Amino acid sequence: MAKSSVKFKDTAAEFERLRTEVAAGRLAPLYLLMGEESYFIDTLSELIAAKALSEEERAFNLTTLYGRETDAGQAVNLCRQMPMMGARQVVVIKEAQQLRGLDKLALYTAHPSPATILVICHKEKSLDKRSQLYKSIAAGGAVLESVRPRDYEIAGWLAQFIAAKGCSIDRKALAMLTDHLGTDIAKISNELDKLLLSLPEGTRTITDLHIERNIGISKDFNNFELCRAVTSQNLEQALRIADHFARNPKENPLLVTIMTLFGQFRDIFRINYLRWLSRRRGTAFPPDAELMGLLKTGSPYVLNEIKQTAARWDNRNVFRILGLLREYDAKSKGLNAGSAPDGELLRELLLKILLP
Repeated sequence: MAKSSVKFKDTAAEFERLRTEVAAGRLAPLYLLMGEESYFIDTLSELIAAKALSEEERAFNLTTLYGRETDAGQAVNLCRQMPMMGARQVVVIKEAQQLRGLDKLALYTAHPSPATILVICHKEKSLDKRSQLYKSIAAGGAVLESVRPRDYEIAGWLAQFIAAKGCSIDRKALAMLTDHLGTDIAKISNELDKLLLSLPEGTRTITDLHIERNIGISKDFNNFELCRAVTSQNLEQALRIADHFARNPKENPLLVTIMTLFGQFRDIFRINYLRWLSRRRGTAFPPDAELMGLLKTGSPYVLNEIKQTAARWDNRNVFRILGLLREYDAKSKGLNAGSAPDGELLRELLLKILLP
């Protein structure tokens, strides 16, 4: 099967469109929620059931099946039954990727019952788009292909997620969250829901202090502060943060730190290269909108900070540092690292960066 062309931004946009439709009561008879990112699948399937049926109706007309415990024939029979004490029923098939005879559901989806809403949750991978099952659902219902975000995509989604809750988040707090929680959207949303409930009444902006108090990430010893110390060439502060990381290796994995530093210096290199290129060609430096697309950031503030930082670094030195980061990336994975612990490797790397 060909690799999907769907991007995370497409998933997020389609999720919002379907969520709005469902919330307004405009429900399709068929839903195929498929892909690797479970957060969107779980959230939408729960919303469909909640909007399609009242709390009292769910006791009689909501049926949840699990793929590993049933087969397509049983699912089809349930979908063709008449609802009890209501106008419609909802049948949710979870773990549909394990359903025996999955393709046979096409016998139902080609001619669905008007009194049934069928929700197929097909996790871990996407259904083959060439199959009759996929084609019939796409033609008569709704499909969500849920892909996981890349590292650089999570911050933008997270800021929008928080904005939808009526709050905003400052840059440092956002960096702390993404470094600590990675790209696990379900985990991030869970932590944020708890955080938002704990905020003092009237708070509209999440800061690093809120993150430290409620999620347990240090506002002084994190990758955001380490990058700031390194790019401002503050060796003392960088080593102080490295010592904290060495004492807390589980909360501060070396690989994540190296990836964060690499991203920072890669952006510096790109900005400096474009400056050199514009001087060489006698052309204008690219506008901010183009630069934000290149650096994959939606924040003018972040871009301005990168440009200011880049002006303090010579690209020959930056190129050397990128080579060091690649070398220590390999060491963090156990290649040619000997018996050195992660804390020692990080300290060694910082000294090589700042004391060439």
